[in-house]
Amino acid sequence: MNGMDQTLLIVGGYGTFGGRLVELLEDEKDLTLIVSGRSLHKAEAFCDGRGETKAQLVAAYFDRNGDLSKQISSLKPDTIIDASGPFQDYGEDGYKLIEACIHEKVNYLDLADGTAFVEGVSRFDEDARKADIYVLSGVSSFPVLTALVVKALSSDIPTLNTIKGGIAPSPYAGVGENVIRAIAGYAGQYTSIKKDGQTIPGYPLTSTMRYTIAPPGYTPLKNTLFSLVDVPDLKVLPKIFPDVQTVWMGAGPVPAILHRCLIGLSWLVRWKIIPTLSPLARLMQYVMAHVRWGEHRGGMFVEIEGLDSNNTKTSKSWHLLAEGRDGPLIPCMAVEAIIKKILQGDTIPTGARTAINDVTLDDYNRLFSKRTIYTGFRDENPQTHLYGRILGESWDKLPLEIQKMHAHEGNSEVRGLARVTRGTGHLANLVANIIGFPKAGTDIPVHVKFTRQNGKEKWTRTFAEHPFSSLQYEGRGRSKGFLMERFGPLTFAIALVPEQDNILRLVVREWRVLGLKLPLWLAPRSSSYEQMKDGKFTFYVDISHPITGKIVTYTGWLRNEG
Repeated sequence: MNGMDQTLLIVGGYGTFGGRLVELLEDEKDLTLIVSGRSLHKAEAFCDGRGETKAQLVAAYFDRNGDLSKQISSLKPDTIIDASGPFQDYGEDGYKLIEACIHEKVNYLDLADGTAFVEGVSRFDEDARKADIYVLSGVSSFPVLTALVVKALSSDIPTLNTIKGGIAPSPYAGVGENVIRAIAGYAGQYTSIKKDGQTIPGYPLTSTMRYTIAPPGYTPLKNTLFSLVDVPDLKVLPKIFPDVQTVWMGAGPVPAILHRCLIGLSWLVRWKIIPTLSPLARLMQYVMAHVRWGEHRGGMFVEIEGLDSNNTKTSKSWHLLAEGRDGPLIPCMAVEAIIKKILQGDTIPTGARTAINDVTLDDYNRLFSKRTIYTGFRDENPQTHLYGRILGESWDKLPLEIQKMHAHEGNSEVRGLARVTRGTGHLANLVANIIGFPKAGTDIPVHVKFTRQNGKEKWTRTFAEHPFSSLQYEGRGRSKGFLMERFGPLTFAIALVPEQDNILRLVVREWRVLGLKLPLWLAPRSSSYEQMKDGKFTFYVDISHPITGKIVTYTGWLRNEG
């Protein structure tokens, strides 16, 4: 049934993912959301705790092990959404809710992340069509969002060889009990993956890779360790892209020390020293709920490799960054998109399948735009100049004067005027003198020479007659996505972040002394940006340290000399 005034029965509606789905849909006045589970008391408490909502919230008892047809017929939903799980534990009897939906002619969606479960739903396709309903499984980031992103990335790559992806949740995201049970159940166990064109054994959480999620124009996440996870993409993506040779999907939970402990335990399962981590699920959930630190940010990436039309090896990637508590909502957004299509009168085709053709990337982007969720694409060689390579597609959004300052491929020079102030402490002045920062003064002539070679830029800044220089280059490995700047023994990893008011802000995210990475809280504090103001390229640099206080501030303007 499509159209206005829909009644949705959310199984597990007061759980982690069910609750997030209610949060996404509760402002739709044409919806009745039946929040259900095996505890009517918890369902009632959840509904009461949501306060005033445009949608009507109704608490209900629902036991998936009970008489399902009777329960469904009494509640009379248009669509059932299974947000419970873990789907990996359902076994051969795991499709009885789908069978009941087909019998009662009620549409069905789920947030399943179990590879075997999602793959097996297609067996109900003919029955679902006869019942004139849709049965959509795995309606979540894995595999819906990843499949849509791969389609976008590979649109001009005729030969697709490798697909890799991963999700890095915020340490404060709140992982549901059923997710932990699922991870504990499959960690170190046998599954099959596609690698180099062959189907080979894969053992979740014992295969790892590192990656930096860096959407163009935003501060990247810290370089993250990802471990192989058993998600539907491992089976779904090779069917959608049959020529692909390798598919790998991972998760990068933090803090890293807990992740490494989980990896170690998974190896014990793989080596058959212990049979499973399932008995540790409750302990794992407790530890993850209480041992958490780091930034309240999360992200996701998808990267492909292949051959372009010239048979040249190429790679592209898509990056997602979610600030604060918006990230945990993403797994439910495919369901949100489908429900909103129904409310708008769209018809969802009947049959049983994954939902990769029922949601578009534009659907996701519209939902992302309403929240602090940012995405972007990166190409292997988008620009020949340093800042363009790092900024990717956000380069084109920079003001013209800032582009002109950084777009030269050869050597260049600029001149202007500056105002410099120094810290008053002896230690601050000692540090400034060692680095070579300019002396204090106003209307100081400035000359900056850019020497470019092998993708690196040497900046020689001369304030009056006093020069100091630094070397800038593109970060690699764990520093990928950052601008690296070296002042003698000090090296800083800097995020290039375009902002409003024609500003390009430079944000320090890592630092090293003689190549040794040190904690960021020990680093000098820097507030730096470039801006187009009154038709000129202007700069502002303020450097201090908790021990020394202010070290130096210099600001001014520069003009290209051609």
